[in-house]
Amino acid sequence: MSWFESFVLGLVQGLTEFLPISSSAHLRLTAAFAGWHDPGAAFTAITQIGTEAAVLIYFRKDIARIVSAWFRSLTNSAMRSDHDAKMGWLVIVGSIPIGVLGVTFKDQIEGPFRDLRLIATTLIVMGVVLGVADRLAARDETGGKHRAIKERKSLKELGVRDGLIFGFCQALALVPGVSRSGATISGGLLMGYTREAAARYSFLLAVPAVLASGVFELKDAGEGHVSWGPTIFATIIAFAVGYAVIAWFMKFITTKSFMPFVIYRIILGIVLFALIGAGALSPHAGESAG
Repeated sequence: MSWFESFVLGLVQGLTEFLPISSSAHLRLTAAFAGWHDPGAAFTAITQIGTEAAVLIYFRKDIARIVSAWFRSLTNSAMRSDHDAKMGWLVIVGSIPIGVLGVTFKDQIEGPFRDLRLIATTLIVMGVVLGVADRLAARDETGGKHRAIKERKSLKELGVRDGLIFGFCQALALVPGVSRSGATISGGLLMGYTREAAARYSFLLAVPAVLASGVFELKDAGEGHVSWGPTIFATIIAFAVGYAVIAWFMKFITTKSFMPFVIYRIILGIVLFALIGAGALSPHAGESAG
């Protein structure tokens, strides 16, 4: 991998990690369209450490408060009813599904799941799911001629059941094209949470899963055509760009719909199918040397 490739892929990772359009799919597609080798699951997981570092800094006050309350709750029973202490446990509970399934399907994640036909399918299907979830949220928030405004849930109402559902939604993102934020936000909206609550928990839930995945893949870094230098460079780029995207996205969702992302996902999926069907793009483009 050249330094230019690592810069572009780091930029793509930072731009797409927190948007509901799938960063792993866009890394895969960028390489395929540019005629580069597939950067691989290890490169993707390690560069995600950069974007999660951006989450740690952006939500540093929330995370510090949650971690502090959680540790105190281990020895102080009175703290166990504290919202932040509960949130610490819920992040742990919600991280279990992706941990178990990530290890179980490791070979598929690094192989068959990277087929561009599967990516095109998940882009479209999850785009439709996000669109439906967004419409339901908008209906509750605005009401209608014969419908009263319905109050949506905040994170204070999050329990173990919903935490696990969020966790299983996050685990769907093991398949490129699903999108970690897209799946968890869709799940949150379908369960009746506000856009901001679903997005905030999605970002917090991703921290242990992504950091663990990145550390787990460190042993495979530097193998094949992707060396350590470009990988680290891409991770730094992803961090800087990712921080800016988080700040923008958290403001965007308070007043805007997810429909632009829904439309983008569906169009991209259709274009992919068209290119593959016409023979202009191989569903395994770049894999042979990856």
